[in-house]
Amino acid sequence: MFGWWKFGFDATMLTLESQQVIGMRLMKLSAGGAAAQHEAERMVTEKVMAAGEAAMMLATGGSGAKVLAGYRRKVRANARRLSRG
Repeated sequence: MFGWWKFGFDATMLTLESQQVIGMRLMKLSAGGAAAQHEAERMVTEKVMAAGEAAMMLATGGSGAKVLAGYRRKVRANARRLSRG
């Protein structure tokens, strides 16, 4: 019973955390310059790597909850990094 509740909660939190990161990235990108270029490149690279990791995890028997946890970890790391600068 709590498995689905936790999954739903984690999915909701991922949505909220992702919106925070999107906002911070948009601010950085709108400033332009070398930092914006670097952030854009980093963003694309991270997304491709994260999708590959998720696919590999599912292909090797990992659960959707593990994939979700991995995405949340990456999003929180980006939020910390972007909020410092």
